[in-house]
Amino acid sequence: MQFIKMHGIGNDYVYFDCFNKTISNPPSLARFVSDRHFGVGGDGMVMICRGTEADVQMRMFNNDGSEAEMCGNAVRCVAKYAYENKLTKVSPPENDVCTGMLNKICGGDAEIVEMAIQTGNGVLPICLAIVDHQVDQVCVDMGEAILNPMKIPVALTGDDVIGVPIDILGQQYAMTCVSVGNPHVTIFVEDVQAVDLDKVGPILESHVLFPEKINVHFAQRISNDELIMRTWERGTGITLACGTGATAVCISGVLQGETGCDLLAHLPGGDLHLRWDRESNHAYMSGGATEVFRGEITIPEDCL
Repeated sequence: MQFIKMHGIGNDYVYFDCFNKTISNPPSLARFVSDRHFGVGGDGMVMICRGTEADVQMRMFNNDGSEAEMCGNAVRCVAKYAYENKLTKVSPPENDVCTGMLNKICGGDAEIVEMAIQTGNGVLPICLAIVDHQVDQVCVDMGEAILNPMKIPVALTGDDVIGVPIDILGQQYAMTCVSVGNPHVTIFVEDVQAVDLDKVGPILESHVLFPEKINVHFAQRISNDELIMRTWERGTGITLACGTGATAVCISGVLQGETGCDLLAHLPGGDLHLRWDRESNHAYMSGGATEVFRGEITIPEDCL
């Protein structure tokens, strides 16, 4: 079976073009191809499918086989593949925020077009910066931030979860929880490198407060418009980047008074540009998407 290996600032997935093929057991296939010793290797698997509400649909599976609602880094890669392989129509951009962010990043030298991708978090409008007929940068309207604990979900009462204390391994942290189509907890610390993420990450991910588990992020403020972050991703573990997570961290930074609404986030795999428009409650994420290689792999029968 043919595959494409792509990454968004180091958050790597094995992609399958399912426009003309069917995968009947995605969880099993995701576990197999994600294995970095016996498979292709990646943080998970993504299926690029024909959509029912848009030309293209993305289905994303973690390396443990669980299906996730959304992945910001993966959706940028899907957009790049869909555009460069002519799987969808594009139109002039209507999203002024995404257009402005891309023009700022690219210095105004790129052609900006817009498309839509169907995800587990609905149909997302996506703007592409085209340079020399290829996708250079991608900006995603991530939709509205969800702060209500019942909808994130978090097993707490009230209207939101902002700066709420939580004790992990004898250390008390202040956590803020946000959903941008999938659940996230953000904790600001003085030094993200001092956090033992291998120990703290899985405890937080599976904490009793999070009935559907949660993506875990530790963030370190540099200035009002810049921070460093590290991620323990639900169903995967430590990753080099998390696009939905960076979006949630941006929102959490504003809510906790740590940062402003326009943010440059430094992740282990690279940088993302983020914006939260508090008036519309929409969040935006911009970054690159890279195709690494294409190949063919023999799939075990129990994975088909």
